[in-house]
Amino acid sequence: MSETEVLLPDDAGLDRAAAVLRQGGLVAFPTETVYGLGGDARSDLAVARIFEAKGRPRFNPLIVHVPDVEAAREFAVFDARAEEVAARFWPGPLTMVLPLRAAGLSALVTAELPSVAIRVPAHPVAQALLRRFGGPLAAPSANPSGRVSPTRASHVLAGLDGRIAAVLDGGPCAVGVESTILGLVDGPQLLRPGGIAVEDIEALLGPLPMGGSQEKPNAPGQLASHYAPAAPVRLDARDVRVGEVRLGFGPGEAELYLSQSGDLVEAAANLFHMLREADRLAQGRVIAVAPVPEAGLGRAINDRLRRAAAPRGA
Repeated sequence: MSETEVLLPDDAGLDRAAAVLRQGGLVAFPTETVYGLGGDARSDLAVARIFEAKGRPRFNPLIVHVPDVEAAREFAVFDARAEEVAARFWPGPLTMVLPLRAAGLSALVTAELPSVAIRVPAHPVAQALLRRFGGPLAAPSANPSGRVSPTRASHVLAGLDGRIAAVLDGGPCAVGVESTILGLVDGPQLLRPGGIAVEDIEALLGPLPMGGSQEKPNAPGQLASHYAPAAPVRLDARDVRVGEVRLGFGPGEAELYLSQSGDLVEAAANLFHMLREADRLAQGRVIAVAPVPEAGLGRAINDRLRRAAAPRGA
C-alpha cells in the first residue's frame, strides 16, 4: 500500500497539495516535460528534504518554477534579451539561467551560485498548483537522483513512495523530456537540450555554444551519468546481439519502440516510459537502442540516452 498520498488534480487535491507545501512537505506534480518534485523554494528545510528524498548531490542546483514572468522577475534579473526569450517561449519547456536577484530563495536552490535556473511551466496542473500555493517551487524531476525521469504518477511512486508526502496525478506528460536550459549570464549558452528544439531558440538568438560543467554544474542535467536504468545501455544499435532487448526507432523489429513511425515528438514523449519498460524486460541484460537523428527533439533524446549509457559513477 502506498505511503505517499495520491491526489487528483481537482480543487480538493490542489488544496491538499498546497497545504502540504506550506508545511514544508514535498509534493510531486506534473509538468509538460516530466513530473517535478516540488518544495517551497524559500525554505531551507523544504529544499533540504528534496535533496534527501532524491539522494541528490547538493552542488547540483535546482530549477525554480513560477506561474508567470512577473513572478520570475522577483527572483532573477531580466535584461532585454531574457525578456525577449520569455515572451517567445514562456509558458513552456524552457528554463533560463539568469543572474540571481536577492529576494529570499534558499541558498540550497542555487547551490550558492550567483545565478538561478527559473521556468514558467505550461501544464495546467502545475499552473494551478503554483497559483494555489502562492510562491516559488523548487522542483527537480521526481525520481531518485541519476535514475530514469518520471512521466507518470506511477513512475514517481516506483522511486519515491514513502519518501515524499504526496503526488498529484495529472496523467502522462506530453513532452516527455526535461526542459531546454538556456544560460544568459555569460552570453547565450545551451546548458541542456530539452523540450524546445535548439534550432527554435537559435532562430531568435543566433548560434548557441554548449556551456556548463560536470564538476561545477550551474544547471541541472549536466552530470555525465544520469537518467539511467539499472540495465546497461548500448547506443546506435543497428543490429541486435544475442540476449539484448531492442528499443527501436522507425521501421524494424524490436520489443519496444520510441516511435515505430520515426516521429521525434512521439519518441520524446515515450522516452522515459520506454526506458523503464525496457529495463523491466531486460532483467539486467543489455538494452540496445536504435539510432535517433541528431536534429530537433532528437538532440534532447540523444543527450538523455548518452547519459543513460554513461559509465555509472561518471
